Amino acid sequence: MLRSLDIRDMLIIDRLSLLFQPGLNVLTGETGAGKSILLDSLGFVLGWRGRAELVRQGAEQGEVVAVFDLPPAHAARDVLAEYGIEAEDELILRRINHADGRKTAWVNDRRVSGEVLRALSDRLVELHGQHDDRGLLNPRGHRQMLDAYAGLDLAPARAAWSALASSKKQLAAAEGALAAVQAEESFLRHAVAELDKLNPESGEEAVLDTRRRAMQASEKIRADVARAAATLSEQGAEAMLLEALRRLEGAADQADGALDAPIAALNRVLMELGEAQSGVDRCLSALDFNPAELEALEERLFAIRALARKHSVLPDDLGGFAEGLRTRLEALDGGAQNIAALTRAVALAQDSYDAASAELTAIRRAAALRLDAAMAAELAPLKMERAVFVTHVTEGDPGPEGRDAVAFTVATNPGAPAGPLNRIASGGELSRFLLALKVCLTGDTPGMTLIFDEIDRGVGGATADAVGRRLKALATGAQVLVVTHSPQVAALGAHHWRVEKRVVADMTTSTVTPLDGAARIEEIGRMLSGDSVSDAAREAARALLAG
Repeated sequence: MLRSLDIRDMLIIDRLSLLFQPGLNVLTGETGAGKSILLDSLGFVLGWRGRAELVRQGAEQGEVVAVFDLPPAHAARDVLAEYGIEAEDELILRRINHADGRKTAWVNDRRVSGEVLRALSDRLVELHGQHDDRGLLNPRGHRQMLDAYAGLDLAPARAAWSALASSKKQLAAAEGALAAVQAEESFLRHAVAELDKLNPESGEEAVLDTRRRAMQASEKIRADVARAAATLSEQGAEAMLLEALRRLEGAADQADGALDAPIAALNRVLMELGEAQSGVDRCLSALDFNPAELEALEERLFAIRALARKHSVLPDDLGGFAEGLRTRLEALDGGAQNIAALTRAVALAQDSYDAASAELTAIRRAAALRLDAAMAAELAPLKMERAVFVTHVTEGDPGPEGRDAVAFTVATNPGAPAGPLNRIASGGELSRFLLALKVCLTGDTPGMTLIFDEIDRGVGGATADAVGRRLKALATGAQVLVVTHSPQVAALGAHHWRVEKRVVADMTTSTVTPLDGAARIEEIGRMLSGDSVSDAAREAARALLAG
């Protein structure tokens, strides 16, 4: 509910503070007094696009502050949460229009953009009038209105649409993957066969390289080692040493110990010589290799490295690379079966969505008939009993809320062609259509402040009284603001303000005065008789207020 509206330096308003109440709030005044400026100012703080020049002449900036009561379950709290703004029981919107055209806005002291204001305004205020392009006249909102009237639960259709979209996405991805694999099938099969034939192991390249280096080194040193072995074994070094040792041992008994040391040294030499020969023989055996083995080793090593370069991977990664290729081939081999399964899933999801959307269509068409009947009942007291209101439910583009397009059409006279509200009805007729439609749809926007801008234009007498009583009914337990020229409507208001334009010191300003008692009788009398209020007009005003 709109609790207060403070306006500073906007158009011809100097300073103005208004406190609004629940129920039917009426604003009256002569044409040009500034009633539209109040709506322009409210629209400005709500982020609506309107007049470009709003700052009062001579002022540096204009400012509007709107305060709303925000019950715990109010829909505006969802918008605040979406934009990360802390919600309180009081919602304060403040917007400044600088003289150079710049605009700045705050929500609960948090700087925000016009986008945030407009998102909040959709949850806070509904404006209805002859030039209404945000409410009932906007065809884009007709389906939502009909759904609210029907009390539709859209969750099953939304879930079915989501499941259908997901299954289609999975099928498209599988088809794309299969097409990509099919395009390289020949390469995959050749590469896998080549890798399987070679069957490289992790770490094998390093082992082969080490063995190859060892074999290459052995070729260089084997000749020298072989000649050394031959020298040690063929030239009789050991035999000569043994002969010398035998002769010395034979003479040792008569040498009185002088040969003991040489004999011991020769024994050591013979022992070391034996170890040297054994070591050389072992080394020579180790250096023995088959040249064909080296050739085979190099061939495999070079093959591994060539495949690694070919596939741009490390030699140790060839095994994992091969496994990846096999997986892609398996996808190719099982791709057709997978796509068949996904195609069946899409068909099942489509059936579920078709069933959910068909149920929505049936409920909407039944609700459309009820709404048309309710509109006929509402139009009769508004002196439009010959008019025909029809809710059309036709097939539209499928989406999460079904595949229905909804449009409200009217024919003002039997036999006349039907068409959109704002193209068929005249000003006064359009106002009454809008009011009747809002009465039928009441309850679809709980917590909203409803504003009707001269919706009673072009009607009077009993019709104006019928308009006023419907506005009063709409305001039961809610808040309705009405800009009106009709005394019948004004008399039914729970709260009444008069908008006046004054000229002081060549400066035109607009003021708003709350009315009660005699002042209210005087204002309704003026609306009945003009500038000169007669006693008869006052009596008629009292009768309207008493009625």
